[in-house]
Amino acid sequence: MAKSIRILLAIAAWYDYEIWQRDVKTAFLNDFIEEEIYMDEPEGFTTVREEQKVCRLQRSIYGLKQAFQNWNTHFHEVIRGYDFIKNDYDPCIYKKISGSLVAYLLLYVDDILLIGNDVKMLGDIKTWLSTQFSMKDMGEASYILGIKIDRDKSRRMLGLTQSSYIENVLKRFKMDNSIRGLLPMRHGVKLSKKHLPRLMRNLKGCRTSPMPQP
Repeated sequence: MAKSIRILLAIAAWYDYEIWQRDVKTAFLNDFIEEEIYMDEPEGFTTVREEQKVCRLQRSIYGLKQAFQNWNTHFHEVIRGYDFIKNDYDPCIYKKISGSLVAYLLLYVDDILLIGNDVKMLGDIKTWLSTQFSMKDMGEASYILGIKIDRDKSRRMLGLTQSSYIENVLKRFKMDNSIRGLLPMRHGVKLSKKHLPRLMRNLKGCRTSPMPQP
């Protein structure tokens, strides 16, 4: 998935495509379930003298093993109705082509990226999606899977960084006040072309020298 995201974002940066983001609200509740599954009544919803009763689920809920598959299957059936074609390499990517217009849709659980070369086409897709699911418009994409997207459209450049993710991990383990270091290179090291011949000799020696025996 991460590789697919990088490829699509690289395409968008190179061809100056739009990158929009949407969020599906309570995604797993969009599909009914075929299995017969029961659950205890939530606390506060039980009726006096009927505490032994249970609830039969009609829709997928978060926590069910099949919830993600049910949602993904349901989304696939819906999106096909708008002439999107699933990618053979990554089943979370869909493509729609109309003449010279192209749009990509990337789905990760309840996060959606819309990438394309025509604003009107993307707007129509966004409007249609809102008729199928309850969604939140996130505007131009800035974060995906914890990865921050920095874009300079004038220079057709796009950068990805996980600095926020790293900072959250440090805070989680109470290391956000730790002293930062430059790794793995030692500070102040300067490399130039004159180091290349010696480096190549060392690499050649590693390939030809036998491994030491214990």
